[in-house]
Amino acid sequence: MTARVRTRPRSRAMAWVCAMAAALLVHLLPLIARAGSVSGEPAVPPLAGGNGWSLPPDVSVDGWRIDSLLRSTMFFVVVMFSIMVIWMVLACVKHGRHHKAEYDHGDGKKQITFALGLSAAIFFVVDGNLFVNSTWDTHVAFWDFARAESQPNRVRVQINARQWAWDVRYAGPDGTFNTEDDIVTLNDLRIPVDAPVIIQLTSTDVLHSIYLPHLRAKIDAVPGTVNRLWFQAQKTGRFEIACAQHCGMAHYKMAGVLTVMPADEFAAWAARASANSVQAYDPKDKDAHWGWPWRTEK
Repeated sequence: MTARVRTRPRSRAMAWVCAMAAALLVHLLPLIARAGSVSGEPAVPPLAGGNGWSLPPDVSVDGWRIDSLLRSTMFFVVVMFSIMVIWMVLACVKHGRHHKAEYDHGDGKKQITFALGLSAAIFFVVDGNLFVNSTWDTHVAFWDFARAESQPNRVRVQINARQWAWDVRYAGPDGTFNTEDDIVTLNDLRIPVDAPVIIQLTSTDVLHSIYLPHLRAKIDAVPGTVNRLWFQAQKTGRFEIACAQHCGMAHYKMAGVLTVMPADEFAAWAARASANSVQAYDPKDKDAHWGWPWRTEK
C-alpha cells in the first residue's frame, strides 16, 4: 500500500505572502510619513537621537539635501516593493493547481526587450535621480569650500582622530595654527550658530570617520591624508559626535559633543580658552603640537 503525501495548498502559500507583505508595509509607511517632517522639528534635548524611526532632527543649512535624497529613494523602493508583492500575489492566484504549466526559457526577443526596457527604466529613474541630485548638491553646497572660506565669520577647525578620541584645535587670535595661543580640546567641538565651519581632518593611527548626524555631515579620517568638510548650523544645542568607522576594540569610546552656541558666547569662550592655552603652553611638549598649516583650496 502506497502512502499518499499531502501537499500544502497553494492558497495557504499565497496567504503567507500576503501576510508578510502587509506586515512590511505597516512598518514602512509610517517611516515614510514621519520622514517628511524631520527637518521642521525643533531641536531635541541634548544628545538625543530622534524617535528611533525617523532621522535625527536636521539643524544644518544644507542637511535638507541629504534628507530629500533619502526620502525620494525610500519612495522608489516602496513603489518597486509594492509592485513585486502584487506581482507575486497575482502569480499565486493565477497559477493554481489546475493551471497548465507553460515552459518558456525567457530568451525570446519579446522577453529580452521587456527585461532590458524595465531595467533601463528603473536605472534611469531611480539611479538617475540619485546621480543628478547628488552631483548638483555636491557642486553647489558640500564641496563649495571657496564660498565657505570667503565668509567673514567662518570658523576653521583642525581635528586629529586617534584611538579612541577626537583632538580638536582652533587657531588663536594670531590666526595661525600650531602656535601657543591655539585652543585645544578633547572630544569637544564648539561652534557659533549661523557661521560656516570648515573642518580639516586627519588620523594618527587607523581609519576613523567623523559623523555629525544632526548636521548630515560625515567624512573619513585617513592616516597621512588631510580631508575636509564644511557645514553651517542654524540652531543652537548640544549634539552627538560619533565615529562611523570601526577602529578597534574601543571604537565605542569615540564619542564627542558638538555644541552650537550664540556667536557672542562662542567668542567669549574662545577668548578664555586661548588665554588658558597661552598660560599652559609648553614648547617642549612635541606631542601636543600636532597641528599643521591651514590648507586652502587651489
